[in-house]
Order: sequence, then C-alpha cells, then structure tokens
Amino acid sequence: MTVRFVDAEEGRALNAAYRHKDYATNVLSFPYATDPDAVGDLAICLPVVLKEAQAQGKAAAAHFAHLIVHGMLHLQGYDHEAGPQEAARMEAKEREILARLGYPDPY
Repeated sequence: MTVRFVDAEEGRALNAAYRHKDYATNVLSFPYATDPDAVGDLAICLPVVLKEAQAQGKAAAAHFAHLIVHGMLHLQGYDHEAGPQEAARMEAKEREILARLGYPDPY
C-alpha cells in the first residue's frame, strides 16, 4: 500500500476526478481490485489535515493517525456513508485501533 501526502490543489483535483466533489478533502482511499497482496493507495491532503487538526484542537500527529486508520478501513471495505450502523461500526473500529496505538478517541 502507498500513502501519499498531497497539497490542496492535487487533493482537490483527485476528489473532483474520483468523487465528483470540487474541494480538497482530508483523505481519499483507492482500493486495488486486482492484487490480493496490496490493499490500495491513500492520498492525504497535508494542508487540509493540518487545518482540521488546528480547528478541532487536536494534535496533528493524532489527526494524521486517525485519517490513516480511517483510510485503511475504507480499503478493507468499511464505508461510513453506507448508513448509520455501518458508520458506528467503522467509528468503533477506529477507536479500538487508535487506542491500541496510544491515541485519544478522535470523536
């Protein structure tokens, strides 16, 4: 798997191209469909994540960890946009993983 840190311009272009949303988002997940040994790619928009961390009063490292875990769960088939039950399932998994890594609850 690959994790790329992108600027706001590239983050916006990727979000527009793949999700048809015209803004830079914090993390995008690109799962691989053909290679069982590789899960996919993550594109993390550095300026968006730093701005969010500051606005939410979070340590940048904790917010980056959360978004990497969040993106990895998307690559494994979790989808918080599939409904409230799936969102709760995904958030619980994020909390569990982050706690094991020593990070606070991101929510």
